[in-house]
Amino acid sequence: MKNLKNILILGAGTAGTIMANHLRKKVDLSSWRIQIVDEHPGHFYQPGFLFMPFGIYTEKDVVKPKRRFIPRGVEYVEAAVERIDAEKNRVRLADGSELRYDVLIIATGTRPVPSQTEGMEGGDWRKRVHDFYTFEGARALAAKMRDWKGGRLVVHISEMPIKCPVAPLEFSFLADSWLRDQGLRDKTEIVYVTPLSGAFTKPIASGILSHLLEEKGIRVLNDFNIARVDNEQHKIVSWDEKEVDYDLLVTVPVNMGAAMIERSGLGDELNYVPTDKHTLRSRQHKNIFVIGDATDVPTSKAGSVAHFEAEVLIQNILDFIRGDPLCSRFDGHANCFIESGRGKGFLLDFNYSLEPVPGRFPFAAFGPLALLGESRLNHWSKMAFKWAYWNLLLKARPIPFVDHKMSLAGKEIPSGALKAEAAT
Repeated sequence: MKNLKNILILGAGTAGTIMANHLRKKVDLSSWRIQIVDEHPGHFYQPGFLFMPFGIYTEKDVVKPKRRFIPRGVEYVEAAVERIDAEKNRVRLADGSELRYDVLIIATGTRPVPSQTEGMEGGDWRKRVHDFYTFEGARALAAKMRDWKGGRLVVHISEMPIKCPVAPLEFSFLADSWLRDQGLRDKTEIVYVTPLSGAFTKPIASGILSHLLEEKGIRVLNDFNIARVDNEQHKIVSWDEKEVDYDLLVTVPVNMGAAMIERSGLGDELNYVPTDKHTLRSRQHKNIFVIGDATDVPTSKAGSVAHFEAEVLIQNILDFIRGDPLCSRFDGHANCFIESGRGKGFLLDFNYSLEPVPGRFPFAAFGPLALLGESRLNHWSKMAFKWAYWNLLLKARPIPFVDHKMSLAGKEIPSGALKAEAAT
């Protein structure tokens, strides 16, 4: 029997599943075996966690079996990874067994780590202190919201980077809408607390979104770097001793890459893998590639980014296994809808060179979607994304009219906003 070379994918979340589907379509299975490893049987539609606390999505909307999305011809290994031995091209599993690889794809994502902040997992955890970046957290917060009678609701970001950096803003906007519908808005003060100097990481969008927060009566506290959670006094305290009281704290804990990356000696201080931002190859090992939230590339950690990265990465892996130079380049393209409440939303489209700007999308002449403009069509497009996620994105099918290379068509670009892209 012919000895097959092995492509090994670590992680069967969004990025890993997309790559499994790309590889199954384009790699010669008479010469290559494809394996994908993940320890969790459920695949979560993570954008849906945002909607669970408000009863918009149920648990059934956001979780399906992982095996359903792994194509035939790809071997699925349900196991925990202990570490990667990059020098010997092998991965050790938690049960002591090993998997060897010729090409490794790291798609192990990112996760909230509340233990990184003193007191966050104290007596208030999952009582007065909640998160919605995990399935368990969103489910617990949904139960808490059903019992809410009013008080001070604090929406808080511990530090950047985080998965889906607009989600805390969306939670604030949706909370405002939901509270109005419940007759509780005049009984609730909403405070948005961020370590950033503005509402968002990019200046133009930050100005527009800050104005929207003001319109909705949501108080903003910038430049707040959390030191600890005081569970006795029910307040968060910054390193410079600023304090914010809460009746309900909806926090985004510190986000970190997989602990296995640290054990393997492959990550930075947050366990993200140093990655060439254009080729998506590890900066340390030529036969290791990284995709999605596991990378340290300077763009959003979001599902759309994984989708665009995969279109680049599949071409670079095909070049690599042929022994050719890596010619496909990722430009940092990110595309995301922002729920702004009351059945409306925004759309952001940006990359390494250009921050989100106003305009039309995807067609310059008529859109029909507004960039950095609030509309009902943007809201309905976001709601339709759940279907697109399960049926197109995970299966590595193209999203109509949206390419991995960001188009400038329809964008209203202020003078000086388009930056020359650096080579590294």
